[in-house]
Amino acid sequence: MISYNVEGVRMPAIRRRDTSAWIKAVAATYGKQVGSIAYIFCNDDKILEVNQQYLQHDYYTDIITFDYCEDELLLGHKDTISGDLFISLDTVRSNAEQQGTTYDEELHRVIIHGILHLCGINDKGPGEREIMEAAENRALSLLKKP
Repeated sequence: MISYNVEGVRMPAIRRRDTSAWIKAVAATYGKQVGSIAYIFCNDDKILEVNQQYLQHDYYTDIITFDYCEDELLLGHKDTISGDLFISLDTVRSNAEQQGTTYDEELHRVIIHGILHLCGINDKGPGEREIMEAAENRALSLLKKP
């Protein structure tokens, strides 16, 4: 199940049913099925608070992904992804402006970025950022435009 929640912001204008189908389709390309995924759309203040409280990081970011896949492994669901994904709409907006893309495209890129992390793709080590960007681009190409 995929849920979409807000904290301190208005719900972004995403087509939830289509977005959920897209997320499931992307996960399936990695041999994964979606368990419990919760998106929490928030502002920069909230994402900074989450970053400080849970990760001891003192900076803003566009997304924080809490991976609960280990819990699924304990339950014997090794191909199921689960997690909480906090997305700062403030940072998504500023990133879109900096990168010369639309807010909607950047929002979908960040939405799928967290799913790709849950599917096992990292972006911190040498060469990993390029792998993540290629995976994001492939996933975005699967998104049905209105």
